[in-house]
Amino acid sequence: MFLLGSIFWFLGALGIYRMPDLYNRLQAGTKASTLGAMSVVLGVGLMQPLWLIKLLVIIIFIGVSNPLSSHALARASYRSGIFPFFKKKIDAYEAEIKKEKMNAETHDPASE
Repeated sequence: MFLLGSIFWFLGALGIYRMPDLYNRLQAGTKASTLGAMSVVLGVGLMQPLWLIKLLVIIIFIGVSNPLSSHALARASYRSGIFPFFKKKIDAYEAEIKKEKMNAETHDPASE
């Protein structure tokens, strides 16, 4: 399991190095660090069976927190003006941000 985790981490580092923009790098790093960390923690659990229950809780935490933090970083990056390297013709999130800005401009907090 340690070797498998190390391979995932290496491939994640390679993906971060090779990908063209922030979003692809974030995706590669998140998947690899999640799977790598889960594999290494599971390897420790197999070596120390008394710790297995605690380590399974840690694995669940890693499985939930890594993708959520990656999503938060990607969303904040997009909102701050860092756009994907290959901009698609249709960008649904861009329309959503424009709608939120328009709602924020028309909302008057003094009227509440």
